[in-house]
Amino acid sequence: MLTKRIIPCLDIKDGRTVKGVNFIDLRDAGDPVELAAVYADQGADELVFLDISATNEKRKTFASLVKRIAERINIPFTVGGGINSVEDVAPLLEAGADKVSINSAAVRNPELIDQLCAQFGSQFVVLAIDARKVDNQWTVHTHGGTKPVDKKLFSWAKEGQERGAGEILFTSMDHDGTKNGFALDPLAKLNQLLTIPVIASGGAGLPFHFVEAFTLGKADAALAASVFHFGEIKIPELKKILIDHHLPIRH
Repeated sequence: MLTKRIIPCLDIKDGRTVKGVNFIDLRDAGDPVELAAVYADQGADELVFLDISATNEKRKTFASLVKRIAERINIPFTVGGGINSVEDVAPLLEAGADKVSINSAAVRNPELIDQLCAQFGSQFVVLAIDARKVDNQWTVHTHGGTKPVDKKLFSWAKEGQERGAGEILFTSMDHDGTKNGFALDPLAKLNQLLTIPVIASGGAGLPFHFVEAFTLGKADAALAASVFHFGEIKIPELKKILIDHHLPIRH
């Protein structure tokens, strides 16, 4: 059985780490380079960096930040935000990214998934999906969760897999920042539907929420932000709890 992964997520805005609730009310959570180093030392399995305010003008700034982070950590990390073409990826790769995460651009141009996988390999491409329940259906949203689109979570995740994406990062906007636990039902359904790994995101508040994500939600990895940034959950303690629940964890 593959080991379950714990992934802190750094949402970057104007060079700082931020965190909100339901994708709004952002507050400062610290310097991303320092946080990244701490998480690597604490035993995080991977890191995710998302430039939530990415624009073409800031792309060079973001690449330099990626480079500064890569120099401080020794674990895989995924970089996303503002990637609209194959050409956007090279600076991030050169800066030290191990994978890229695409979201809005893939919805707008699904062939981008095929292009990135053909150029860099499936293991390099993470399809991030932000979704919330609308009229009892999990509806995909883009642009940092601000725009609902004509795609549904399960069919879009399946299409992403068919186009070559190596992982799905599913964030429940309804659960994000609430600390009430992950969206277990859609996670379990995604696991049933797909053969590629699914990363759970949105809702972590207690160590037991990670246990639920891995057991009831069948997730391959669980991502969280504020509970790690503000010291509410320490990664070594979380891993001990997961091991106590007989989950396969790297330690």
